[in-house]
Amino acid sequence: MAALARRTFSGPADPRLGRALCIVAHPDDVDFFAAGTVLLMTRQGVAVDFVLATSGDKGSRDPSASGEQLAASREREQLASAAVLGAGRVEFLRHGDAELVDTLDFRRELVREIRHSRPDVLLTFDPTPAYRQHPDHRVVGRVALDAAWPCARDPLTYPEMGPPHETAEAWLFGSPRGTRADLKVDVSEVLDLKIAARLEHQSQTRDPAELARRWRRVGSQERFLRVDLR
Repeated sequence: MAALARRTFSGPADPRLGRALCIVAHPDDVDFFAAGTVLLMTRQGVAVDFVLATSGDKGSRDPSASGEQLAASREREQLASAAVLGAGRVEFLRHGDAELVDTLDFRRELVREIRHSRPDVLLTFDPTPAYRQHPDHRVVGRVALDAAWPCARDPLTYPEMGPPHETAEAWLFGSPRGTRADLKVDVSEVLDLKIAARLEHQSQTRDPAELARRWRRVGSQERFLRVDLR
């Protein structure tokens, strides 16, 4: 246990961090779960990339909405939010919203993205939550972890997807209530920017003023489970 503790990153300010990769399901997932942590990393020069499995083409309760137009709007919103957060590459895989499944083809895609970004730390969903969770979140968390370890590490696995890369650890968010987080990040110093990034997702915001008020009450800490991938 002592050896593991020494190897674990202390958080977004750890000087060993040079690159990070967020693999999520939908536009605004990063903003909900990890925007403050991303801001703290990019402020100290960490290169942070985003990979989005879908473009959120079903993220509306308006039955007259066009999925194609919604996806285009949400991609624009994500790019605007990523700019606020200081992120670098933003990759949209454009799978259907609420249609993600755990397949070898999807794992291959995520191996490609990990090998492209070559992160020290992977930020993604906890794949083992309570009963109520968006199915895309569960699938992305599971497949992202499988892609990072052992697949992206091993040169004989998907060699056509680029040179192998070993990610040191994963920080998992979206865990069920009651889960004991082993990384708690105080993001109060960047809370206003975190809120500004979230408000770029206009298609997902009914009342911007109320959202900002609520996030100022509850959004100053982000919680993760750390997983050693070495």
